Amino acid sequence: MTTTTETTETSPADVDRLVTAAAQATPAWGRLAPADRAAALGAVADALDAAAEELVPLAAGETHLPTARLTGELVRTTFQLRLFAEVLTEGSYLDARIDHADPDWGMGPRPDLRRVNQPLGPVVVFAASNFPFAFSVAGGDTASALAAGCPVILKAHPGHPRLSARTGEVVTVALQAAGAPAGTFAVIFGQDAGTAALQHPAVKAGSFTGSIRGGRALFDLAAARPEPIPFYGELSSVNPTFVTPAAAAARPEEIVTGFVGSVTMGVGQFCTKPGLLFVPRDAGLADRLAAAALPPAAPMLSDHLHAGYVEALDRLRGHDGVRVLAAGEDPTGSPTSPTVLATTAARFRGDVEELAAERFGPSALVVEYDDAAELPGLAALLEGQLTATVHGEDGDDVTALLEVLVARAGRVLWNGWPTGVSVTYAQQHGGPYPATTAPTTTSVGTAAIARFLRPVAFQDVPARFLPAALAEDNPLGIPRRVDGKLQVR
Repeated sequence: MTTTTETTETSPADVDRLVTAAAQATPAWGRLAPADRAAALGAVADALDAAAEELVPLAAGETHLPTARLTGELVRTTFQLRLFAEVLTEGSYLDARIDHADPDWGMGPRPDLRRVNQPLGPVVVFAASNFPFAFSVAGGDTASALAAGCPVILKAHPGHPRLSARTGEVVTVALQAAGAPAGTFAVIFGQDAGTAALQHPAVKAGSFTGSIRGGRALFDLAAARPEPIPFYGELSSVNPTFVTPAAAAARPEEIVTGFVGSVTMGVGQFCTKPGLLFVPRDAGLADRLAAAALPPAAPMLSDHLHAGYVEALDRLRGHDGVRVLAAGEDPTGSPTSPTVLATTAARFRGDVEELAAERFGPSALVVEYDDAAELPGLAALLEGQLTATVHGEDGDDVTALLEVLVARAGRVLWNGWPTGVSVTYAQQHGGPYPATTAPTTTSVGTAAIARFLRPVAFQDVPARFLPAALAEDNPLGIPRRVDGKLQVR
């Protein structure tokens, strides 16, 4: 096929055409047997793997990310496509339930009721900048929406347009070759095109990973439509880490090394970067951090992100009561050096809004407390988070702290670091606002498919009209709950 890298802004007419095509593809893609959709996802994964030698250099040229990082990220991307294929084959995502008619039911005669999850319809996915494969064109939102049976209109991120165009071609060709109907997938370019697609009456959901300002604007658009639709936005998180006195005494060097590594991973451009570290004042961790070896300067993803980071860092460095613990040669230059700053718990309480703000880049704020009894109260000052971490020892009683953190974060870690989000069955990548706009959902892991499904109950509908998942003989061989009892096969 002929390779193109057309990235001009998609016109309103083309947005309407592509969304209309997605709506027309919805019945056929949604009705396709789960095994056939699984095969299509596998075909996309195979095609991306086969194109790695072309895609990785494209990504490196547009994002400044190293080849090794991008190669691993592409592996993650194809892994999650194949994992969703396994989810389709296993079938429990359908949550199929059958209640046979029962004249003696305790609430009075019960009709025959059969309930199963159905695809929502076309989904607009807004790609992220910091993971040009795993959270972009063929990333987790695209994989989970396609797996659910929803066509995808992918709004490309301006940080890697040529990569987006080429990845979109690979995905489209692979889906077509696997038998997906025309219109199942498309890539669009430009902010106006993205907002137009989100407001198109045929679109039934949106997803986004990025800034709180951009995500909130899109969320408000989705809610203000004549027909409001679900909008799954990942927006902002500082991922606080709390170190108990016992942990600080037992593992000071390990904690310092792990913290610096996590903060500076990917030049601090991970949504799970631990931006706040609460440590006991008399444990010497701040002194250790001041003497810690920092990694060399590295370029950020784009000039736009760098400018925003410098502005935020300058505000923090100029804040009364904040001091610089450690910094590289040029913390505001490009390439950018890491910076670690510190303040006291009292200062933190006095200006939580500013001191707990997200700074997307290689910096973090250390908060020194006097007594471990302060930790639950400090945690309670924070807004919703993607993650929260406790470094403790066996003898620590952190029950009160964990109770606060569970109320504020989607993932709570013990003696670990939040960067690195495993794609698995039990993962939760989401949290209360402003971490996300939908805290009951996840954007990573197999549970992400639930965002793009809705349950439909069929009452006394003749068997010949029922979806295969609800047929009496269970032709799909999926787990189902029949008359209240779970049947695995």
